[in-house]
Amino acid sequence: MSDNHEWDLDEDNGAFEKKFEEWDKRDWMAWLSENLTFPFTVTREEDEDDAYFLPGAADKPFRLGHKMMVVGLEEDDVNEGVMVKVAERRQTGYVPLCDVEVKPKTDNNFWPVREYVVWFANRC
Repeated sequence: MSDNHEWDLDEDNGAFEKKFEEWDKRDWMAWLSENLTFPFTVTREEDEDDAYFLPGAADKPFRLGHKMMVVGLEEDDVNEGVMVKVAERRQTGYVPLCDVEVKPKTDNNFWPVREYVVWFANRC
């Protein structure tokens, strides 16, 4: 994987458009399999489930703001993108990779996940 993350700068230097064209041709499942090291910790930053706002929902596993361990890639869903198998509090489940973030930036899995999340959010 390239260590050049110029595309992630706020400046409009054309790097993002060039990188996006590259990403659009990428076989994400194969690329992620090659570039991620399992298991790794993520925080769920997005969750389109309206149940999150119901009483007690925040206590359920795999919800917005929760830290969980990604233990593997599962499938590429047409609507939700790449799904990952996660573990939290001795339970396993599945969440979209586009809903999570790896912290800190120095983690080797930060950039592969970041590239996927940015691509997924900007695809047509």
